[in-house]
Parts: sequence; C-alpha cells; structure tokens
Amino acid sequence: MPPDRLPGLPELAPRWRGGIIEFPVHHMRGGTSTGLVLWERHVPADRALREELLRHLMGLPLEGERRGNKQISGLGRGVPTSNKVFFADMESDGAGGVRLVSTLAQLAAETAAIDWNVNCGNLSAALPLWALDTGLAEMHAPGVFEIEIRNTNTGVLAGSRMRLGVHGAAVAAEIPGVDGAFPAVDLFLHAPAGAKTGRLLPTGRVRDLVAGHEASCVDVAVPMVILRASDFGKTATEAPAALDADAAFKAVLREVWVEAGLLMGLANRDGSKMTAAQLGRSETVPKVCIVGPPRGGGHISVRYFTPQSAHGSMAVTGGCCLAAAALIEGSIAHEQARGLALPGAAFAETGVDIENPAGVLAATVDARIGDARVGDARVGDARLGDVRIGETGLEVRKAAYQRSAQILLRGQVPLYRASPALVTAMEQIIDGTVELAA
Repeated sequence: MPPDRLPGLPELAPRWRGGIIEFPVHHMRGGTSTGLVLWERHVPADRALREELLRHLMGLPLEGERRGNKQISGLGRGVPTSNKVFFADMESDGAGGVRLVSTLAQLAAETAAIDWNVNCGNLSAALPLWALDTGLAEMHAPGVFEIEIRNTNTGVLAGSRMRLGVHGAAVAAEIPGVDGAFPAVDLFLHAPAGAKTGRLLPTGRVRDLVAGHEASCVDVAVPMVILRASDFGKTATEAPAALDADAAFKAVLREVWVEAGLLMGLANRDGSKMTAAQLGRSETVPKVCIVGPPRGGGHISVRYFTPQSAHGSMAVTGGCCLAAAALIEGSIAHEQARGLALPGAAFAETGVDIENPAGVLAATVDARIGDARVGDARVGDARLGDVRIGETGLEVRKAAYQRSAQILLRGQVPLYRASPALVTAMEQIIDGTVELAA
C-alpha cells in the first residue's frame, strides 16, 4: 500500500503557519507545459473544495469570470499550456508492484470553471520525476526507472522510462520548444485509440462534412478534428499569435469544433453529452488542428488549437493522434502528409515527424492494418467523392514520444483566502481525523 506521508520529503505536507493553512506543491515542467503536481492524499475528497483549492493555488477567479485576469495571485501563467494541475498517487498494478495514477485539471485564466475531460501528454512527463523526488517510487533496475501511469480522465495507460546515470542523476535530453537539456522521460501510450469516445473514428467515418468543411475526426489519446489548412486560406506554417489574432478564422474554427464535437458524441465527465454551448466554451475537447504539406523535412506541418487558443508547439497527445491519423488512408492527415508508408498486416513501428512552431515533434506509432469495414460515403446531402469512408482497419497498439521534465519549485503555498469549509477540511487532513482522499 502507498505510504501515508511522503517518505522522502516529510516536510511537504499541509500545515498551519502564522495562522494560515499552507498547501504543499511541486511546480513542474513536463515537455512544453508547466503546472502543479499535488499528492492526492493531501487534497479534500469533496469536488467543490478541491476546485476551490485549485483556484487559490493558480490565481483563478473564485467564481464566475474575470476578463483580463493575469493570475498574479497564483502560480498559473495565463496560457492553457501553463494552467494544468495533476493530482497523483500510487496504486497497485495487480502484479505485486505499483503504478502512478493521475487526474488532470485543466484551468483557464479568466474563469472559475475547471475542465476534467482530458489528459496532458506533456505534463505527464513530470509525473515519474515527481514520484522519484517524493520517494513514493524507487528504482528496481540499475540505471533505469520504469513505471506505468494510469490516467483517470481518459482511462489511458502509459508506460514511462527514465535513465539514471552517475549518482542517480537523470540522463538529459533536448526537445523542441525547451531551451537546454533536462531529465529525459520516454512515454508510451498503450492502446490509445478511442480513449475518450471508445472508437478510433468517433463518427464511424474517415471524413465528415462539418460546418461546410471536410474534416477527419480521430480519437487517439485525445479526440481531435483535423482540417485542411488551405480550406481556410492558411498554410499550417503561420505564427500561432497571427492565427489567434484572425477573429474571422477563429469564429469559423469554433463553428467546426462545436459541430464536430456533437457528431463525435463527446461527453462530460459524468457521462452526459456535451451541449453546443459547452463545446463552444470548452478549453480541452475536441482538439483542433489545421494541416498542410511539410516545409522542413518532416512528414506533415500542423498548427494545433486547444481548442480556444493556438498552441505554441504541439501537444504530445495531439501529436500521437495526428501521427496515427496520418496512417489512415483517406484521412485529411494522410492526404497532406508526405513520405509516409502505410502499415502492413503485422504490427510495426512507424515514425511520424510533425513540423510545428517549436520545431519537429517525433512521434512513433506501433500499428497494423487489419480488415476495414467500409460504410456509406454519404454525409448529409454531400458525397465526398470516392474517398474511403468507414471504420478503418488501423489497429494502434501504442504510441510513443520523448519529453524532458524538471522541478521548477517545491514548497508551500499559503491559502490566504480559503473559505471556512476549505480550512475545516484541511484541518481534518492535517490532524488526521478524516480518511485522506486516496
């Protein structure tokens, strides 16, 4: 069973100091995302109280919306890629060992609302380093630390690997979008197809006509809408800021992702179907990308949206989804990609290099082509030529990528404005008078 207190860093526990509750955090970077990793056992079990806690820690409005909020009272940094919090703990892996279990909260600077619908492949890279730093996990093989990560938002099970050198220091790597070499983390997503919707192709078709635009809706690690950049007068090489500044383009993009989300049947965490209004406000699903032919030696060029904002690089879960989509014959991604061979009948790894604003994301897809079940090509009253539409025969066994991670800060955050209910809940955790949230 996991220990009751962090064995390696016992001082990192909630505490009273100067008449104020202080909460322990690891402020971390994983890939090109930053955020907090919190030990699940230190957090109130009540959803409303843990959401209040997140608003204090990250500097969000305590209720409603506050336009122009800069998060200066918390650790958030305004952009979606730096507004993430993982709740993490250890659990039995059923084979005598342990694995990490994680739950992601995706935040937005201007609203108190918190999205619990998706995972983050970038910040996930911080979790193995967190487990080692806290002492909740330890190496079992000389020079190599391997641990599985189960994400509760999506159900995706990932494998992780770090290589440790002299005196236990992690072997470092450089990745696009991060200046310098930091501890390298290899991540492997197992059976990632249908993570959110249960289907590789949530609509049952390789292409759909969505709000007047051809789109491929694919779910590998995250549900994503893939669009041809040229259909919007774009090249998929634009600066993210320029895309965000194009109000007309963003308005059309919102129409597309809302309609696509309805077609895919995207659901809230409680299982209820997302409405058009919820999809229009969503900070997490569906992801959206516009793609075009490569310009710099990769296989495909992309500009990725979260969906509200253009991403400064390429989220790795989205990258794995796009890489798999590029191996689906007839998809928008496959049409725009160059130099990729389709998988054969046996499982094999295919590398897909994705050009993005920060450089090239190298993803690897372990897949094979089975029997395709082809359906009717009709979408509404439109017919998409002779494009193969239907349930693809692509089987994705795993998708892999390399990230780097670092600890930015470990310490305590005073909760100056905690409500009486949150103070009471934290007091009970500090005193050990209630069962912790594990």
